[in-house]
Amino acid sequence: MLAGPPSTRRHAFAPAACPERRVTAACVPIVSATAEPPSPHRTYTERRAAAQAELTALDRVSARYANLRTLAFLAAAGVAGFVLAGRLPKVWWWASAAALVLYGVLAVLHHQVFRREARAKLYVTLNERGLARLGPGWHDFTERGERFLSPGHLYTPDLDVFGQGSLFQLLNETATRAGEERLAAWLSAPASAQEVEARQGAARELAPNLDFRQDLCVDARDASREKADPALFIQWAESGPQLNAIRWARPVAVVLPLVTLAVYVLGKFEVLPESAFWVGLAAQLGVAVITRRPLKVMDEGVEVGERGFVRYAPIFERVEAQRFEHPRLKTLQSGLQQPGQPPVSEHFKRFSRLFSFIEFKRHQFHPLIHWLTLWDIHAHFALERWREAHGKQLRQWFEALAELEALSCVAGLAHDRPDFTWPVLAANGPCVEATALGHPLLDAPVPNDVSLPGPRHALLITGSNMSGKTTLMRAVGANVVLALAGAPVSAKHFRLTPLQTLTSMRVKDSLERGVSYFYAEVQRIKAVLDAAQAARGQVLFLLDEILLGTNTRERQIASREVLRLLLGTGAIGAVTTHDLSLAVLADEPGAHVVNVHFRDHLEAGKMMFDYKLRQGVVDTTNALRVLRLAGVPVDDPDEATAAR
Repeated sequence: MLAGPPSTRRHAFAPAACPERRVTAACVPIVSATAEPPSPHRTYTERRAAAQAELTALDRVSARYANLRTLAFLAAAGVAGFVLAGRLPKVWWWASAAALVLYGVLAVLHHQVFRREARAKLYVTLNERGLARLGPGWHDFTERGERFLSPGHLYTPDLDVFGQGSLFQLLNETATRAGEERLAAWLSAPASAQEVEARQGAARELAPNLDFRQDLCVDARDASREKADPALFIQWAESGPQLNAIRWARPVAVVLPLVTLAVYVLGKFEVLPESAFWVGLAAQLGVAVITRRPLKVMDEGVEVGERGFVRYAPIFERVEAQRFEHPRLKTLQSGLQQPGQPPVSEHFKRFSRLFSFIEFKRHQFHPLIHWLTLWDIHAHFALERWREAHGKQLRQWFEALAELEALSCVAGLAHDRPDFTWPVLAANGPCVEATALGHPLLDAPVPNDVSLPGPRHALLITGSNMSGKTTLMRAVGANVVLALAGAPVSAKHFRLTPLQTLTSMRVKDSLERGVSYFYAEVQRIKAVLDAAQAARGQVLFLLDEILLGTNTRERQIASREVLRLLLGTGAIGAVTTHDLSLAVLADEPGAHVVNVHFRDHLEAGKMMFDYKLRQGVVDTTNALRVLRLAGVPVDDPDEATAAR
């Protein structure tokens, strides 16, 4: 029996091999045989220790700066007090001012130490998460992707793609909302063979490059403490000009303050009346009042969308500086720098400077400066020019960053699970084959071999309760989801074709909709059949104990027909059942249905399971034994008759 509760088991299943096909990638373990890298546990432990040591050193530096700032402030206040008390000459005001300047310099330097401490803490956290991901600790990660859950999706609810204990919870190490959405999209829909190969190649290059992956994540989290969503920022950038109605104010804002200044100077030299200066100021005040509302509207749009993206320059700068070899990574990188143009990081630095000019409105002297220089008009038109030049490219930049984040998550799984394998894509299908397949979400899976070598092949899985039938099917489905997202899988060898996964496992009734359990099952089966026909048989179906909501006779008839209809589309799949009468499907002429089973046995009065898949139909059941072991006193009439 496998240690631990059923929820911590892993499985897989049975023999044969796909006919010879064009292989698009080598089915090899993630770890190279020529070089033995340090174990993920050792790597994360050493990196966490280094980050903690840096954090300790920075704490000491921070304490020294705090003490020096206190001394500088006390010195400034003390000297000022003595001057005010008449115990020191007024010339000592300069000493007090120098102490205040020193205090300001120390405050700036201290802030830099705070920033470095915050980054060191992020590195500690990242490596602690890495260690947690090597064991069961990742189940405590708070970001589980519940917002991507859809009850009507044709496989994600049944295969634990999102939610507690899900593939998303295991993989997700994104720092932006766009990256999170890209990873969720990859797990929610199969990619083409070409796309899978591209993701695999890029992720394989990123997997050993833990420095870059962690630096990218820390940069993004440092830029925005909350998971930043660039959607509003992109929406603002693509929204088009907002200052056309006051475009006349742009040259006026340049000329009018200069004219007013010239009038002031001429007034001092008595060339013009000094009162003419106030006419200029009044004109500037009028311009400020007239343009106030359009500037405010733009201001609100910028602030709603910005959300910390002024600090994103270092993220893009890091990507630009990285040397990549894989074409997909090079393509993503090249999209961040147009020929003859500065890199994206420079554009973000300029945006940061321009945004700081707008942020000047929070300063107490802003009204006066704006009145004298029409500051806000200059700042907003400068930002408008930036948007006109780069607004249409912003989406592409963030999409590149989102894809890099998603690829880093896939690479992280490859790094943390060196026993996983990169899948091989076959040319013709549908086809799913695996050797030593295990469930990717379980810590100690029991490996099994699985073979669905071509169209219209299916496994009919029988076995006693808790023997591992459903877990096996989820292992198959979860690994197919990972494989077609471009990720490695829990298997020694894994081959498949791009296909749509369709499941019916966790059907629920709905009191709110007035839908019974049986009708909910029927609706799900209909959705699976429709999707299989639409996909022209390029489908893997996984059905768990279907049509339980009706009587035995009708269930047998309906289950056989559903299976025949699915296989008639050319699909492959697996069905679990307690109804042994379905085993006759394997004897039908031309059938490619294989009977396989799990079994159990008694040891010292306890049921034991080995979770190993075997050929044939199960010849034992355990429902009555389960009831008795649970303390329910049930009798078997057949056993009583045999005893007599």
